[in-house]
Amino acid sequence: MTRFDAATEAERLKLFADGATAHRTRSSDVMTVDVDPDSDVTEGGEVPPWVQLAGTELVLDCTDGELDRLKELLGEFPEFRIDELVSPEEAEGTNAVVTARSDANRVAGFIERAFREVYGLDEGYRAWVTAI
Repeated sequence: MTRFDAATEAERLKLFADGATAHRTRSSDVMTVDVDPDSDVTEGGEVPPWVQLAGTELVLDCTDGELDRLKELLGEFPEFRIDELVSPEEAEGTNAVVTARSDANRVAGFIERAFREVYGLDEGYRAWVTAI
């Protein structure tokens, strides 16, 4: 990979697919996709969302509303399913582990739609692949 950020849907899809492919080729522990905190996508100083890919698992932190939207999105990705939900008492929200047994392009499409539909980001958000 030679680039690590993207700010249009087409660029992000390619970036996420390239990142997933590199992650799997290198057998790395995790690929992390972060939203650029300077892209004005969060309100009130909230921490921007992130998604991690670990082998065939996608990991996301969700509020209750985001978790409901995640479950709706999964209805369009039958090869993906929630494997684990963890809601620690000391944290607000739920850590969702989704099994994603699919190719890199399908994983990329899911990540893009999760940022847009689950987290409600606008179409011009900038994402970074910060770890592979």
